[in-house]
Amino acid sequence: MSGDIPAELKKFRASIDNLDAALIHILAERFRITKEVGELKARTALPPADPNRERLQVERLRRLAAEADLDPDFAEKLLNFIIREVIRHHEQIAENGVTQKD
Repeated sequence: MSGDIPAELKKFRASIDNLDAALIHILAERFRITKEVGELKARTALPPADPNRERLQVERLRRLAAEADLDPDFAEKLLNFIIREVIRHHEQIAENGVTQKD
């Protein structure tokens, strides 16, 4: 049985692979939307970061994580990582300028 993978493990791995793919597509869509936000902020001279919004989002995601039986600390770390990346993108957009939307 050294090289044999149980069918149940294969099934679990296939489910994990599908969920990983879904996460990537969801993150890509989230970043497409936050790019639009960054462009709007640049056009309207709003700062790249919004600490109050970020705080509220962290609180909301921690609650959702707890309700979903996911470690809220883990959820917060993940969200903070995403927020930092979004702010970095917004800073780049602000630095590079933005063209007017049609």
